[in-house]
Amino acid sequence: MSEAKAEIATPKKKVERKISKPIPPPAVSTALLILRGTIAGITGCSIGNETAASLMQPSFVKDKGPTGKFSVGLGKRNGSLCELDVGMEGDDGDADKETAAALLDAIEKAANRIIAEDLSVVRFQMTREEAVAKYGNVIFDQSQQKPPKKKKDVPPPLDLVYIEGLVLAVSPGPTFSSTGQVKSIELQRGNYMSCVTAGKKARKCEIGIKFKATGLEDSSSTLTELGEPVSMDVIEPLTASKIRLQEGNDFALVQQTKQMLINKDKESKANEATEKKRDEEEMVVDPFSVQGKIDYTKLVKNFGSKVIEPELLQRLYDVTVKRGTVPYLHRFLRRNIFFSHRDLEAILDQVEKNQPIFLYTGRGPSSSAMHLGHLVPFLMTQWLQQAFNCPLVIQMTDDEKFLFKGEYTENAGYNLDYYANLTVENARDIIACGFDPDKTFIFSDLDYVGQMYPNICKIWKSVTTNTVNGIFGFDGSSNIGKIAFPAIQAAPSFASSFPVALNVRNDPSKDNMACLIPCAIDQDPYFRMTRDVAHKLIINQNEHPLRGKPALIHSKFFPPLQGAMGKMSSSDENSAIFLTDTHEQIEKKIKEHAFSGGQDTKKLQQELGANLEVDVSYQWLRFFMEDDDELERIGKEYGSGTGEFWSTGIVKAKLVDVLKNIVTEHQARRKEVSDEVVKAWMKERCLL
Repeated sequence: MSEAKAEIATPKKKVERKISKPIPPPAVSTALLILRGTIAGITGCSIGNETAASLMQPSFVKDKGPTGKFSVGLGKRNGSLCELDVGMEGDDGDADKETAAALLDAIEKAANRIIAEDLSVVRFQMTREEAVAKYGNVIFDQSQQKPPKKKKDVPPPLDLVYIEGLVLAVSPGPTFSSTGQVKSIELQRGNYMSCVTAGKKARKCEIGIKFKATGLEDSSSTLTELGEPVSMDVIEPLTASKIRLQEGNDFALVQQTKQMLINKDKESKANEATEKKRDEEEMVVDPFSVQGKIDYTKLVKNFGSKVIEPELLQRLYDVTVKRGTVPYLHRFLRRNIFFSHRDLEAILDQVEKNQPIFLYTGRGPSSSAMHLGHLVPFLMTQWLQQAFNCPLVIQMTDDEKFLFKGEYTENAGYNLDYYANLTVENARDIIACGFDPDKTFIFSDLDYVGQMYPNICKIWKSVTTNTVNGIFGFDGSSNIGKIAFPAIQAAPSFASSFPVALNVRNDPSKDNMACLIPCAIDQDPYFRMTRDVAHKLIINQNEHPLRGKPALIHSKFFPPLQGAMGKMSSSDENSAIFLTDTHEQIEKKIKEHAFSGGQDTKKLQQELGANLEVDVSYQWLRFFMEDDDELERIGKEYGSGTGEFWSTGIVKAKLVDVLKNIVTEHQARRKEVSDEVVKAWMKERCLL
């Protein structure tokens, strides 16, 4: 038994396995050298170092023909030796297929041109030590860089080959004496180009080549004779990082043009996406700010109001113009400037049935001088008062402006009186709009809030802090007055807040009067809140046409001079025309600051016309020019660059004339409004 074990334990002698590498035909070896130099010359990569070719696979054995396969690395993308970015797109390891195909076409074209030029193939021999010392590792493919494991007594010399301006390398096999003996090189379209990740930033590109080379069959009679070793001078141009072949320059130009178009297209798409995103992100409409390009269709959808359709406009015409209370629909209605509403149908129902309604609008006094944008809701309200022959209450929210903008100093304390004085100054401009003094009550919150206080308390009780914060964006940093104020603006929506002015004290049925609020659409959030709790403030809900809810009619924003986006600001005097401006100031502001939708040159203007949507002068004419026919003519001529009003300067001059007349007439009426007149309008009295 022990003898058997000993026999099993005896190790067997390891048999050394010999691997024979097939030698490629000279057509294949020569073609490989041509292709290796061609790839480097077209891509602008040096031969050797990072761009060494891998071992050629002996496909000629399997395919039974003069074919070969090999790959060439073009180095890392970042810090690459290559001059060209050969289609390295994306992070999925694949190159752009169209670019890869174009590169292969350029390689094949250049290789066959070199064959046609019949360049000499210089062959010489050196020992490995001598060759490395003289030329460096650039002469080797990756598979040749390591010396043989077993050293023989006399190491065989290396067979080096040089093709002028193209390549200097250790040949993978016997070569022809000239490139012309290869006859032709055809790249198989199964070739590939791939880019793979090499670290977080660096990427490297590799080209895989499979080719067919045709040439002379008798390699023994066509091999080059041994020559002298090549001078070191040839190494520098071959290892330089530059495009050395014309086909490379042609390829580079095409790719650079293509990339430029791609980049331009990407930039255009990115700009469009950015613009769209900016429009979406920057459209801010709330009671405290209006920013960005306003999309009124989106705004109506977001707010949940309704567009004033032609059928509703016709009803409004029937209950006003046809009844003879006004000569025509207001231009703001004709031109879709007042464009949105909540329950306007119910108001028209009341008017048709001769049931009482009242109007409510307001003004937050933030400056002593109002501007043209401030006039818009008051001009509409004045027309509605005349059209419906109804009472009007105008709230001056001096308390709001103090709560949001007021200041405290140790010497003067709070500046609450400043806003109270602004109320009086703004009331002069409001009175000058032409309201009926017998049917209009202007009140200051600081003076009148006591009469509204019962309704304010009910609203406070009905609305949670979370609701107010959600609607208006308040947070823990907001003073408690801001959080409380929405109820104060909501209270005038109810007739019971005016026991004297609307005679509710003597006739409780007047508590069921429907309220219509003309305002810019940025004020709608106040009244969405109001409408949600309105039923809690009406005793007999079924007797109120809207169960206590106020109806609203919304205006678009009057654009600032700098561009037809957002609305004017009292804090920027160059964004607005103020009702106190002189003729000279009006003309200067329009000429210097009114954004033009016209073209840059006279020729382009006459060819293309102006963009009326962004032209401030034309948009302002829509607000203030009464004559529809003349406005239409200006729009057609300016929009087409023809006729009398073909240019921006002429349209601006027309606007200046219109605004001068409006401001002059307003200033004349305002002069008649004394302190006593203001007190009379702000005195609590019955309007019915």
